[in-house]
Amino acid sequence: MRGILTISLDFELHWGGFEKWPLNERYKNYFLNTRRCIPTLLSLFEQSNIHVTWATVGLLMHITKGELLEHVPQVLPEYEVKKLSAYNYIREAGIGENESTDPFHYAGSLIDAIKKVPGQEIGTHTFSHYYCNEIGQGSEQFRHDLQASRSAAVAWDVTLKSLVFPRNQYNPEYLSVCAEEGIQIVRVNPIDWWWQINGTQNESMWKRLNRGLDAYMSIGGKTSYSLDAITIESGVFLLPASRLLRPYRPKEFVLNRLKIEKIKKEMLVAAQNNEVYHLWWHPHNFGNHTQQNIDGLVEIANHFRRLHEEFGMVSRNMGEIAELLYNGAQT
Repeated sequence: MRGILTISLDFELHWGGFEKWPLNERYKNYFLNTRRCIPTLLSLFEQSNIHVTWATVGLLMHITKGELLEHVPQVLPEYEVKKLSAYNYIREAGIGENESTDPFHYAGSLIDAIKKVPGQEIGTHTFSHYYCNEIGQGSEQFRHDLQASRSAAVAWDVTLKSLVFPRNQYNPEYLSVCAEEGIQIVRVNPIDWWWQINGTQNESMWKRLNRGLDAYMSIGGKTSYSLDAITIESGVFLLPASRLLRPYRPKEFVLNRLKIEKIKKEMLVAAQNNEVYHLWWHPHNFGNHTQQNIDGLVEIANHFRRLHEEFGMVSRNMGEIAELLYNGAQT
């Protein structure tokens, strides 16, 4: 077996934070920049033979508002915190009729572009950016959400195999639902305690501080692992995340450099030991300081090419890793 680089992206646009991001000029420019950089990312992935899972919010996968509303589940989450519901947002704030009038809530042209690039997988980030650890929802509501995602994906000739839980709210009780709805593999959080996320409300500052520090210095555990270490629960493979690629920040010049170097060192360890290294971020993390973020990713991609040449490291998306595991883990 050779080392594997896998990348998963939480593809959500405004659906990833509608309850906290007002669509003022600042955020409109942020998401428009995000959209403009996606073709650049796809070109880089294709040139570098990097395979990526685009875990996509199902609401993005529509051409018109009418089509979107047809896929809304009949059984909805009833969050205690009402503002967390995408359906509440649609009722109260409203959305446009299509992608041309509302590029923040529709992404058909981008999904089409992703599908055309070899090695890119469309996975699911649930239909409505569903929060699996919030009060007021349960497994049956989650099931209906996944079914809506599957229905939306059919129009794109996509069979959903991979899932990323929104806000990293991993809920093991929902794995059996995932398996029953065709999901083969999910991204789970690193083992460090600061990545155990129980909800969107009142998370401690200490936890968030440790998550931030770990991006720049080694305070957490080992980030790569063997394919043999990937476990299966309730019929679903659990693929741990290794590292969040944090966005560039102008005031953190030294830290920006440390972040990239840390990722490259961890990738080297994975390549040398024939292990899996799982990098993730949100495409909208590149919405500010886009060129600097792309420059950092280019450096990571070039490093992957060197590791491929020296150690034979390859890239596989989440669905391909599930296939490897089903077929005896031969890369």
